[in-house]
Amino acid sequence: MHYIYLHGFASSPKSAKARDINDRFAQIQTKLEIPDLNAGDFSQLTITRQLTQVAAQFSNDSTPVTLIGSSLGGLTAAHLGQQYLQVQRLVLLAPAFGFLSHWLPKLGDEKVQRWQQEKSFMIYHYGEGRCLTTSRSASTLPLSYDFVTDAAQYQEKLLQRPIPTLILHGKKDEVIPIEASRGFARSRPWVELVELDSDHALGNVMEKIWQAIRLFCQLP
Repeated sequence: MHYIYLHGFASSPKSAKARDINDRFAQIQTKLEIPDLNAGDFSQLTITRQLTQVAAQFSNDSTPVTLIGSSLGGLTAAHLGQQYLQVQRLVLLAPAFGFLSHWLPKLGDEKVQRWQQEKSFMIYHYGEGRCLTTSRSASTLPLSYDFVTDAAQYQEKLLQRPIPTLILHGKKDEVIPIEASRGFARSRPWVELVELDSDHALGNVMEKIWQAIRLFCQLP
């Protein structure tokens, strides 16, 4: 089995969740790949680019793949599972179902319109080392409006392949409401949803998440 972890939007392989899960995989001597979905150019990020980048890491010998995805990485993992039969299991951590419908209203119509007109918008990037500085503006990076137009085509209604899926989502999630995962799981009997007493970061429940992953993936 090939295990790949996909980090979230404006994050990186150095995120707290990525490091935590990677350390736990190392403890059971199992390799976990964590590609950098920023790909050296966050400004041109799209979900399509993420799909292409991750699929390129699938081995040519049809080795089955388990994808573990966080937030936007979870949404990306779900679409990879739909498109590639090699993906045989999904673990989705607070997956960003309905991402644009949750995120764009928080930006507000004026900012979204300006983004569309100017073709680029400064995004706070949590994965940048510079975000450890005191200046918030020092950790913003430009993102093309192509991200929005590309993301609009990746609708949850397209995700109908009955692939074993475990979703772990915080009941206090302030970024992607848990109802997004509840709605997704409700019409898909192959999806198991575990609701946790946590927020979008899931930082206080990593031990529970790891035990759920071990059981679901039949890890040692």
